[in-house]
This record gives sequence, C-alpha cells and structure tokens, in this order.
Amino acid sequence: MAARPAHATARPFGRYGSPEHRRTPQTLYVDPHGRGDFTTVQAAVTAATGSGRTLVLAPGVYRETVAVDTTRTEATWIGATENPRDVVIVYDNAAGTPKPGGGTYGTTGSATTTVQADGFTARWITFANDWLRADHPDISGTQAVALKVQGDRSAFHHCRFLGHQDTLYADSTALGVFARQYFAHCYAEGDVDFVFGRATAVYEGCHFRILDRTDLAAAPYGFVLAPSTANANPYGYLVSRSRISGEAPQASYKLARPWVPSSDTTARPSLVVRDSWLGPGIDAVAPYTDMSDAFPWQSQRFAEYRNSGPGAAITVPGNRPQLTAEQAGSATREACLGDWTPWKEC
Repeated sequence: MAARPAHATARPFGRYGSPEHRRTPQTLYVDPHGRGDFTTVQAAVTAATGSGRTLVLAPGVYRETVAVDTTRTEATWIGATENPRDVVIVYDNAAGTPKPGGGTYGTTGSATTTVQADGFTARWITFANDWLRADHPDISGTQAVALKVQGDRSAFHHCRFLGHQDTLYADSTALGVFARQYFAHCYAEGDVDFVFGRATAVYEGCHFRILDRTDLAAAPYGFVLAPSTANANPYGYLVSRSRISGEAPQASYKLARPWVPSSDTTARPSLVVRDSWLGPGIDAVAPYTDMSDAFPWQSQRFAEYRNSGPGAAITVPGNRPQLTAEQAGSATREACLGDWTPWKEC
C-alpha cells in the first residue's frame, strides 16, 4: 500500500474541510488516526442516516467490511487527497471463508464493501479484497469480492478495484431491477470473472489489468468480464475507450464469458467492447468462451467495434462478432444510461 503523503498529517482532509470547518452540515469526516468524526468507514455510514450525506475519507488503510443499505440514498464518498492509492478500504473474506456462526460467506457475503442504495458516488477511493488462494489451499470457494454495487445511478470516478476472482460485482438489488452504473477513469485488476454481474454498467476510460498466475499449468488463466444481464434488459455492460493490459502470457486470458446464474436461467448476457485497446494477454483467436455448455456465448449478446491492439486482431471472424456503424450508434453511454448523465460530473 502507498505511504501517506507528507501533507496528510497537517491537513488530513485536504481541501474538503474538517470537523472544525465542516464543508456542509451533511458532511462527515473519517480518519483512522482519530482526527475526524469517526475512525472507521462503517461507523460513519451508520451515523449518516437519510439521504444526501457526504463522507470525506482521510488517507489510510481501512481494514473493515462496509455496508450501505437501501435507505442511505444519494451518498457521496470522497478520498481527501484525490489520489485513490491513499485511501484503501480492504478486507479478506472469500466465498468459502467460514463464518463465525457457521457456514461460509458465499460470493455476496465475501464483499469488502456492499452498496445497495441508489444515487451513490465515490471518487478517488480504492476498494480491495486481499484474500489469496495460496494462503488458503483448503478453501475451494475462491470468489473474493472487493465491491458489490447494486444501486441505480451509482457512479465511480477515478477509483481502483483490487482483487483476484470476482473483484468488481456490478449488479442490481433484484432480477427485475435494471440498475445503471458508471465507472469513469477507474482501474480494476483480477483474474477470474473479475468484472461481473447483471447491472447496466458503462466503463469509460478504464484500465483492466489481468494478473499473471503461477498456479495454473495452461491457459486460460482467467476471464475479464462476465455479465449476467437479464433477458428483458436491453443494455448490459459497455466498455468504451478503455484498455486491457497486464503481465500474463500472450493469449492466456479470455475477454469475456457469459454468466447465466442458477437464479436466472433466462438471463441473456450483454456486452459491447468498443474503441478500446486489448493487449497481447487476450486470446485474439478465441476471445470468448462458455461458462456452461448449456448457455453458449454465441447465443448471448456479445459484440465489438473498432478495437485495437494485439488482443483485438480479427483472425477468426466467426469468433469476434462486430457491430455495424449503425448498430454502434445505439451502443453508447447515452443509450445505456438514459436521462442520467454522470459523465458531466467528472
């Protein structure tokens, strides 16, 4: 983790005020060293009842799990230094981690941070899950979520999402709820399905980093995207003007595979990757694969448009469905997000 910047001691909340000079009556200050209203993020969330509350987070590593329920709408979290490396919310539960009361956490329960409320915005924060397979060879449930976000109109600007399997869970609160989410200039890393879920999610100007693995003898090492879009939802995941890179060997990762969960066998995952750079770690010959033989990727809604880089080379056209220019005109952030325009707040 990055060290705290030198100026943090004198002004832990940067230009965002302090408990003595509160930015607004709705603003709360969090600092693990005791210079704010609270020392943990969850304590501040618990106190921030109602709608429209702002949390300003001082530099530090917040080792805790955090949950924002549906009643705490229109919340904003700000990393005070405006550098996401300085503010890290991290924990280390996995799906197979035993719970104190019995059983295991499961994928959803493994999340370091869970946000269910509508209208949530985060800026300059790192959300992480540092559970490692190598440290727990006895655990087979290796999903370990850094962030599960379910609310509509959820926006993340200049944030980082760190983990291995199932890092960023962009989802909704229920099958019939079409939650819109926006990720701008964010960074996500992982290996297996590390960006997944059924939200309508736009990833714009983002960097997806695929991790090298030494525990596997052969490719594929993993899968970047695994949408699980409901059949009735016209829009799933849109990746635009982004890049995929990493240190993994050439062609060792799949770009995506469709997730059709047992809770919704009618799902028809939707993904468009456009105007993006795909590094050599992506298998250009066969960039997609099936998660289940019963739901082949060719039957889903996967397409690309004007991508570049070695991982985007079209060597087998049948394996790389491409949008026409006319179709691409409907694969935009405006179409996906409707009357919500979070990019104007960047």
